[in-house]
Amino acid sequence: MITVFTPSFADEANTNAQNLTVKEVVARLSPEKFRVMMFAEGALDERIAARPNTGVLKWRSHGNTIATLARFLSNVPDIYFFPREGPLDTALLKVRKHGKLPTAVVTYIVSGGLGPGSIRPSMLRNITEADTVIGNSQCVSEVVERCTGAVVSTIYDGVDRRHYYPPARRKSGDATVVLYAGSFWPWKRVHVVVEQAGLWPAVQFRIAGKGQDEARCRQLAQDLGCKNVSFLGHLPQSQLGEEMRRADVFLFPSTMEGHPQVLAQAAACGLPCVAMNYYRPEFVRDGETGLLANSDRELAENLRRLLTSPNLRTAMSAAAVAHMRQFDWEHIAAQWAEVFEGVAMLRRSGWRSGF
Repeated sequence: MITVFTPSFADEANTNAQNLTVKEVVARLSPEKFRVMMFAEGALDERIAARPNTGVLKWRSHGNTIATLARFLSNVPDIYFFPREGPLDTALLKVRKHGKLPTAVVTYIVSGGLGPGSIRPSMLRNITEADTVIGNSQCVSEVVERCTGAVVSTIYDGVDRRHYYPPARRKSGDATVVLYAGSFWPWKRVHVVVEQAGLWPAVQFRIAGKGQDEARCRQLAQDLGCKNVSFLGHLPQSQLGEEMRRADVFLFPSTMEGHPQVLAQAAACGLPCVAMNYYRPEFVRDGETGLLANSDRELAENLRRLLTSPNLRTAMSAAAVAHMRQFDWEHIAAQWAEVFEGVAMLRRSGWRSGF
């Protein structure tokens, strides 16, 4: 039995991309081979709640680091999976290092915006102390290798097909719908979606999410007189899937990403995606399942092409659904199980020999 501890949350309502990934992996790990410990604040994902050999630590408003350290040391895990960059991770990694514990660290890098001199110290620590480092796309893996010299392999995220699947039949005759889903952080550039809405008054633009720039974007829509923009707020996965099946195009102008799951979710729902090419998203095949841009001018032109060509949208929709079949969580979880078994074996053998 391999014990895996992850500072990730098992809550059903938690739609943070990192937590979504861990929930999908844990739900598929064999409970006969893997004992898992993770956190929760509210109601659990029903698959995690029903999984044998799964422990859940209650996340509280304070005191989590001390309580978790005590639990960690009372039953030292074989694997510390997906360390984050907060005080809890700092403390646990220090205890592991100075206590010479036989816990293997598996670091998963999903963040974008890496570059020479810009990598965060806490992320660099997670990389240098890891027994194995994995990126969630070829682009992320290459950037981490270039910045740190680490050897990095790649395991992609998958799609939760309970929520993200194509409609039985695309709507016809209704107004064309462009959808954005994600946060309102500045680098997501949701204002670009609103600006495009101002240029296409006959098209409905629907924006799902919340965050720092939301007030600015709402004001911009008002200033531009955009009566065709709807702000939907944060949506649970089931509702987001429904929105994707009702839309015609997914517009994602963000410039700083790792490998955004929302592009995978949109493509799995049969949405042609218009996105930036800076982070080389592999969930989108340029010219086949969607259109990638290297400038804002290209982004606007790509959106125009899709909005003015229903036949192009139909062809790309079918291609997107076919492309996303390869990103299956069952296969991906099996890859993670193989990684866990390998690093646990190496760490245990090295610890016994005094490594």
